[in-house]
Amino acid sequence: MRRGRTKHTPHSKRFSGINAKVDKNTAYPIEEAIKLAKETATTKFDSSIDVAVRTGIDPGKSEQQIRSTVLLPHGTGKKIKIAVIAPPDKQKEAKAAGADIVGGPELIEEIAKTQKINFDILVTMPEMMKDLAKVAKILGPKGLMPNPKTETLTQNIKKTIEELARGKMSFKNDDTGNIHLNIGKASFDDKKLIENYQAFIEALNKHKPTGIKGIFIKNITLSSTMGPGIKVQI
Repeated sequence: MRRGRTKHTPHSKRFSGINAKVDKNTAYPIEEAIKLAKETATTKFDSSIDVAVRTGIDPGKSEQQIRSTVLLPHGTGKKIKIAVIAPPDKQKEAKAAGADIVGGPELIEEIAKTQKINFDILVTMPEMMKDLAKVAKILGPKGLMPNPKTETLTQNIKKTIEELARGKMSFKNDDTGNIHLNIGKASFDDKKLIENYQAFIEALNKHKPTGIKGIFIKNITLSSTMGPGIKVQI
């Protein structure tokens, strides 16, 4: 049986052209890397600009786990939906601060009953954690269980919600020791993306585990949605 020749899809030339702009063996200064990431953002929608950091941590050691937050000075360009579970006397404060969904035990019951999540971040207060245990198996796998390290478990509801709305992002290492973060959109001007990138790297360096041996940040790659990886000078 004669096999027909495989036709190249219309995307092939486009992707080849995009990849040709990036030298895989070169680590670019952040200013050049940002320009390249924007040039290679060819999706019909406003592409996200993402940073991937390969660290030298041993992800198997609990004391080397990285989990923290960074307040990106220019946000990510994405509106996040914030839910708050709080005692009745704090619910009005949460609404005034800009929370999208606010409730108490009845909201926990709704999550337990429907097992549906219609928010991006959940904020609560320490006194509500015992009630949240009921839905820990629903929230946990989605990374939505409030945690002091991500500052979503807090006594200061107002400050937390306002910072999240302004661009506070949480980050953590995956099972291979890599850390990923969205630092904005391709439509952002270069200066905003550079400042968001610098804020992230500064926050990451501040949380370098004390027990780590050797190089902490081994490699940094920048990319747009569906775009090629661009190495960044460290």
